[in-house]
Amino acid sequence: MKNLRSPRPTRFIHMRLPYRIPFRIYVRIPVTVSTVVLAAVLTAIPAAGFLNSCKAPDRGPDNYVVMLSLDGFRWDYADCFPTPNLDRLARTGVKAEALIPCFPTKTFPNHYSIVTGLHPDHHGIVQNSFYDPAMDRYYRIGDRSSVEDGDFYGGEPIWVTAEKQGVRTASYFWVGSEAPCGGIRPSIWKKYDHNFPFESRVDSVISWLQLPVGIRPRLITLYMHEPDSRGHKLGPANPELGRTITYLDSLVGDLADKLAALDIAPQINLIVTSDHGMGPVSPDRYVDLADYLDTSWVGIITGYNPNYLVRAAEGYYDSILSRIDRIPHVSGWPSGGVPERLVYGNNPRTLDFVFLADSAWSTGWREGPDEDSRGGHGYDNANIDMHTIFYASGPAFRSGYVHPRFPNTDIYPLLAYLLGLEPAQTDGNLADVLPMLKN
Repeated sequence: MKNLRSPRPTRFIHMRLPYRIPFRIYVRIPVTVSTVVLAAVLTAIPAAGFLNSCKAPDRGPDNYVVMLSLDGFRWDYADCFPTPNLDRLARTGVKAEALIPCFPTKTFPNHYSIVTGLHPDHHGIVQNSFYDPAMDRYYRIGDRSSVEDGDFYGGEPIWVTAEKQGVRTASYFWVGSEAPCGGIRPSIWKKYDHNFPFESRVDSVISWLQLPVGIRPRLITLYMHEPDSRGHKLGPANPELGRTITYLDSLVGDLADKLAALDIAPQINLIVTSDHGMGPVSPDRYVDLADYLDTSWVGIITGYNPNYLVRAAEGYYDSILSRIDRIPHVSGWPSGGVPERLVYGNNPRTLDFVFLADSAWSTGWREGPDEDSRGGHGYDNANIDMHTIFYASGPAFRSGYVHPRFPNTDIYPLLAYLLGLEPAQTDGNLADVLPMLKN
C-alpha cells in the first residue's frame, strides 16, 4: 500500500458485480435506420500504453472522447492508495497536478460546470438544491420533475454543442443530460439509477461504441457516484477507503482495456476526472445557524452543509445583515458581496445571503451535526482538499506529461477542440490546456 497521509491542517493556494437487465435507454435514431444490430462485446485484453500508443489525428471528425467522472475523488487519493491503472494512465498519457473545482465545491454545480465551461453563478445550478425566485420553484436533486426540467439549466452543455453541429453524443447519468437543455438532449441518455452496477455502465459504453457509424456517439460522458459516499462516511484519510479507491481504479482499467480492444481504439481519447475532493469533518466542529439568526427573520433557506442560501423574511434583511459577522467558524455575505475570486453571488438563485462554514467545520439549520460523517465538501475552492483529478490518454495527448493545476471550466473548450467543434462562449480558456496535447 502507498503511504497513507494522516489528517493534516487545511492548506490553501491562490488561484488565477452481477449484470442486470438494462432499464430504459433513450436513443434518438435517424428515420433511415430501421434496425440496429449490436456487435458482441469484445473480450477485454490488456493494451500496452492504453490508448496512447495508437496513431491517429489528434482532433476532428475521426476522433472519439469518453469522459468518466468518479464523484468525490480527491486529487491525492492516488498517492495514498493503490491505483495501478490510474498510475498507468499517468505514465502513458497526461496527469494534472490537480483539477480545481468551481465554488461551491458540490456535485451538481461542478458536473454541470465541467460540461458547460461556466461557473455555477453563470449556468444557474448554484447548489445541489436551490430556489428560483423567477420561476417560484425549487430545484432538488431527488426531484425528477426539476432534474428533468430544461428551464433550470443555463449555458450550453458540450453534448448540445456537438448535436447542433451533427456530432452524436451519449451520456450515462451526467448532470443535466436528462433535461432538454435548449430543447436538446444527448442522442443516447438514461434516467438516473443509483443502484445500477458500475460494471454494467462500462459495458453499456462499449456497446454504444460498437453501434453502426451512422448512429455511433463520438462523445460519451459517464458518471459513477463513488468514492463520494464512502468518503463522507469514512473520511478522506481512513485506510478503509482504500478498498473503494482500488475497486474504482480496477474499473478504470477495465474501461481502458475494453476501449483498446475496439476497432476504433486508435481514435479514442479517454478522460478520467471528478467534480470535487473531500475534507475531514467532525461532529465536534458544528455551528447551528439558528443559534445566531432568529428563525422569524428567515423566509427561505436552501442548501446544506457546509453552505446555505438565505432569503430574508420581509422586513428582516438588515437584521440578518447585522449578525453575519458574529457567527463563529462561518463566513456570511450579502449575495452581491461574495469575494470576487469565488465567482458567486450575482445569480438571483443565490437569494439574499450566502453562508459558508470554515474548512473542516460543519453548519446546519436546526438539524444538528451528522454524527456518522467524517468527510465533507462544498468548501472554499482555494482549499486544496477540495481539488480533484484529471487524467487523459489517447491520440491527442502527450505521454508521461504532468500538467499544472487548472480550473474545471477549461474542460469544455478542450472537449470542443478534440472533437473539432465550434465552442459556445464560456468561462474556460483553451490556452490553459493546450500544453497537454501533442500538437
